[in-house]
Amino acid sequence: MELDSLYQEVILDHYKHPLHKGLSSQMSVQVHHVNPSCGDEITLNLLLDGGVVQDVTWDGVGCSISQASSSIMSDLVHGKRVEEALTILESFSELMASKGSQQGDEAVLEDAVALAGVSKFPARVKCALLGWMAFKDAVLQAESK
Repeated sequence: MELDSLYQEVILDHYKHPLHKGLSSQMSVQVHHVNPSCGDEITLNLLLDGGVVQDVTWDGVGCSISQASSSIMSDLVHGKRVEEALTILESFSELMASKGSQQGDEAVLEDAVALAGVSKFPARVKCALLGWMAFKDAVLQAESK
């Protein structure tokens, strides 16, 4: 099986069976982000406790890329210290800015490396980053409380 085919399967699996989808009532903060270029939306609830991402749940509508990316992000940051979660986010942001020149560090990004090909399509990068930017916004809001 080719790597591209495997990556497509990972994306489709996260789209069809999203992780942490469904908003929890336990939260430190809730944010809502919209991608105006395509209409994708996400609402994200974040629960921080002692500098640790205790829970991150989300709900949204949009393309398979935005939904799969939000699923992957929520699973990657769950249970991590905020600093580590933001390092993962920075690594994913760099991958998305690479215009296809990077493959991503699987040890850091795990399933998110499946989205590396998206970086070749600027219009789709916003889709992939939607959930990640909502998470970053939520962390900043929660920490400023």
